[in-house]
Amino acid sequence: MSTLFHVHDPMCSWCWAFKPTWQKIASALPSSVEVKRVLGGLAPDTDAPMPDAMRDAISGYWRHIETAVPGTRFNHAFWTECTPRRATYPACRAVVTARLLDPTREEAINARIQEAYYLEARNPSDDATLIDVAVDVGFAREEFSDMLASEAVRTAFTEDLQLGAALGVQGFPSLVLQHGDRAWRIRIDYNDAAASLADIDGVLSEHTAN
Repeated sequence: MSTLFHVHDPMCSWCWAFKPTWQKIASALPSSVEVKRVLGGLAPDTDAPMPDAMRDAISGYWRHIETAVPGTRFNHAFWTECTPRRATYPACRAVVTARLLDPTREEAINARIQEAYYLEARNPSDDATLIDVAVDVGFAREEFSDMLASEAVRTAFTEDLQLGAALGVQGFPSLVLQHGDRAWRIRIDYNDAAASLADIDGVLSEHTAN
C-alpha cells in the first residue's frame, strides 16, 4: 500500500479552489493508494481582529483565484458582515473532532466549513459557527461541542501539524505520496487533475519496475 497525504486547511482559499480537482484525483487513484487527510494549520488562535492590510490582501487573493481557477466562487460579503480573525486552528480542530467522533464524516464537515465560509459569509474562526456546521452534517451539538474543546482533539491536531512538518510541507494544499520508506511531492494544477495523477503513476510505476 501507498499513502497519498492531502495536507490542507479548511480556511485556505486555494484549498477551496482545489476541491473539484482534488475530487477527480481521489476518484481516479488506484486501489493500492490510501488517502490520508492532514490538517495543516495556517494560523493559530487569536481573538484579535484581522488588520486592514491583511484583510485587503486576503480578499484580493479571493478575487485573483476567481480568475485563475474558473468556477471558484466566493461570497465577498464576508469582509463586511463578519469580523475576520487570522485564526484557522479552530476550523482545523473541528475537522479533527469529526475524525475522532466519526471518521466517515471528516470530509463532509470540511466541505461544510468551506461552504459556510466561502459561500455563506459565516466565520469558521468562531466555535459557534463550527458547532452549527457540525449539526448540519449530523453530529449531536453537545457531544461535538465537548469534544471540540477536549485535550484529545488538541493532541490529535498537534500530531497532524507535526506530520505535515515531517513531510516537508510549507504551503496548502499539498500532496505527498509515500511509498515504502520514501516520499514524493506531487504536482498540483488547480485546473487539471492530470498533472497530479501523472506524478503518482510515475512514482508507482518506477517503484514497481525496480
